[in-house]
Amino acid sequence: MKHAGTADLPLMRGGIPPWLFRRMRALSLAVAEAVLANYGPQGLLRRLADPFWFQSFAAVIGMDWNSSGATTAVLRAMKASLNPHADALGLVVCGGKGKRSLQTPRELDRFGERTGADGAALARASKLVAKVDNTAVQDGHQLYIHAFIASADGDWAVIQQGMKPDDRSARRYHWCSDGLTSFVREPHAAVCGPSQGSILNLVAEEAAPTQAGILDIAHEPVSRIASEIATMRLPRHYGVRASDIDLKRLGAVLHLAHETEVTDFEELLLLKGLGPRTLQSLTLVSEVIHGTPSRFSDPARFSFAHGGKGGTPFPVPTRVYDETIRTLRDAVEKAKVGQGDKTKAIAALGTLARRMEEGYTPRPFFDDAIAHERATSWKHGGRTVSGPVPKPGPEPGSQLGLFDTRPGAQLGG
Repeated sequence: MKHAGTADLPLMRGGIPPWLFRRMRALSLAVAEAVLANYGPQGLLRRLADPFWFQSFAAVIGMDWNSSGATTAVLRAMKASLNPHADALGLVVCGGKGKRSLQTPRELDRFGERTGADGAALARASKLVAKVDNTAVQDGHQLYIHAFIASADGDWAVIQQGMKPDDRSARRYHWCSDGLTSFVREPHAAVCGPSQGSILNLVAEEAAPTQAGILDIAHEPVSRIASEIATMRLPRHYGVRASDIDLKRLGAVLHLAHETEVTDFEELLLLKGLGPRTLQSLTLVSEVIHGTPSRFSDPARFSFAHGGKGGTPFPVPTRVYDETIRTLRDAVEKAKVGQGDKTKAIAALGTLARRMEEGYTPRPFFDDAIAHERATSWKHGGRTVSGPVPKPGPEPGSQLGLFDTRPGAQLGG
């Protein structure tokens, strides 16, 4: 993996309330520790370099699934939660938005002094990556976020984002050190996204003979871009629609969480006592930790773990969020002392959901599922940026407490 892809995102404004950011920090740390325990630092860096995984992770911790603001929020949460444990984890998050990005080399030097990593080499890589995407590749987006995640072994991932003032769109670039051989000769596996017309790409193979003559090549259109890999173009509409989601995958998650006969699997005995709503969230968290890249083609699905701060697809269920954090944190801590049964049970949730996808097609349930979440939000400590969700009045004949995920399946509240 070299430059692992790009993501084009609409700009959506709105701050993160403190009650949500505290939870984002806690869940970010728990997920990162679980990935590190199972797959090591390179496993986490490869995931961060995947734009689809990154967007799914943003959704599972409560951000708008297709907003450019998710980049800043996730990186802030990860930096605040991981860096106090950087020496123990062997991993640090440097840089950030605006002026914070300029602090990256100094932060990498300090990390190197503490851990023995080559801080100077990491700082050089940080500068080169920024130069490539901001100067050598000119696609109309100017960088304003640069985050460099480094391990004590010298491996790294970079997430940076540029803004295009004309249409107020953002483009996010992901890099990974794994397999990178040159910063100036086809370092990208792809530079993908909506057509920008003729762009300048001085690190393309075709530009090699003329890299010494930058002024000459600056007037030449680039005939092609590197071979295409996965490209994420997220819709500009606000909220989550059925068309944004693989309903078969989501239906399997809801069925696993809410049908009592399903949760009698031996693998889940250690999770008994958790409510069905928490199992729903934990199943999606399990997939973020253990899922393979092909499972993240529909990041919007992960917003069904903990909703969104703006109330879409539904308010953030704070009690469920807290229970998810407690369960995952407890599993990680027990695994550190050789008691990994609960960790295995959480991993089994994702496996069981994938098994349940086979052989059935869900009935239309998307609107009912969201209505159910909104109607019962008050029970789970539902909150938005506007405040707590009040208990709704009675609705005669309402069926919001039931929704179907497959023929014959009725899921209760």
